[in-house]
Amino acid sequence: MVQTYRLQHCTVQYVTMSAVTRFMYCTLYPTSYSTVSIGWLIICNLLEAMATVHAMAAVAAQLPDTPASTLRGHQGPVRAVRFNNNGNYCLSCGSDKIIKLWNPHSALSIKTYKGHGQEVLDIAATLDNSRLASGGTDKMIILWDVGTGQIIRKFRGHSGAINSIAFNDECTVIVTGSYDATIRTWDTRSRRYDPIQVLDEASDSISSVKVSNHEIISGCIDGKVRLYDLRAGKMNEDYIGPPVTSVSYSKDGQCILTSCLDNTLRLLDKDSGQLLNEFTGHKNSDYKIDSCFTHTDAHVVSGSEDGYIFIWDLVEGSVVTKLNANLSKRDIIYSLAFHPREPYLLTASAFGDIIFWKKSDNEGCTEDGS
Repeated sequence: MVQTYRLQHCTVQYVTMSAVTRFMYCTLYPTSYSTVSIGWLIICNLLEAMATVHAMAAVAAQLPDTPASTLRGHQGPVRAVRFNNNGNYCLSCGSDKIIKLWNPHSALSIKTYKGHGQEVLDIAATLDNSRLASGGTDKMIILWDVGTGQIIRKFRGHSGAINSIAFNDECTVIVTGSYDATIRTWDTRSRRYDPIQVLDEASDSISSVKVSNHEIISGCIDGKVRLYDLRAGKMNEDYIGPPVTSVSYSKDGQCILTSCLDNTLRLLDKDSGQLLNEFTGHKNSDYKIDSCFTHTDAHVVSGSEDGYIFIWDLVEGSVVTKLNANLSKRDIIYSLAFHPREPYLLTASAFGDIIFWKKSDNEGCTEDGS
């Protein structure tokens, strides 16, 4: 948040605050060479408090609170929903074996992709939005042309369902995590249909994979989070305990958010594995449910098995709000995604509805339905 304060002996031209650490940073420009007095120190303290309050209020205001549209088109549970790179469109996949491309702002279904023989569990798009990759219980990875809807290539090699899929930053490699307890990588430029690498350190199903730079992070039902440094050829693992069903990076790449089947989200330091915070209140003991950071990294979000979407303050660990589009349904929120730059949220449920949430001037649909 930017503010300018002109005082007797200085001008504060810029004030901001790190969303993760809540540290405040100020750039002070002196306007005279007078000796700093006790009074000036008091003013500085007051200024710091003022800037902190302003920054916290600005961050809190940047949260979605009301359903703007509902995307309907799937028959059965929606297993994954994802924004594309610029956030203008989104992708969804589900138990009906199809993938859909949407404009969430207008609730318009743009294209449907058919090719899987069983339910599709995850999808990912390239940074230029020209291709997408999908995987599911038919154990097959399909690379699609987004514009034409045609299948570019199919990859095979997993012996179990594909639970999670991601592209590397260059969008030349697909990374998949499977029920067969392996992570496999696939070269999209090669004519080969088999994996170029197999990571088999896990002892149970790989539930979630994410890629950042030269690293792969995975969550596993064996209760461990594994970080693979492909450039250095190293693997580090952190034992969490309960089954891990979702992992995600913070925007600065320094923190990892995990969802576990003990009704708890955990925030970890990526390098040390240190537990930084825990988030509770939602219900998640039976199903794979997504969690993620908001676009500012100031909050974390998770679905729940009782139909609510929970949003917590990252540092305080407290529940900021609970959202539910239809209090008459005790739905399972399987998947969610936060817009890369705006306070927009997508949620997908077992009943097949995809809801696009936005910030509104009015109060949203919260726990009491007001």
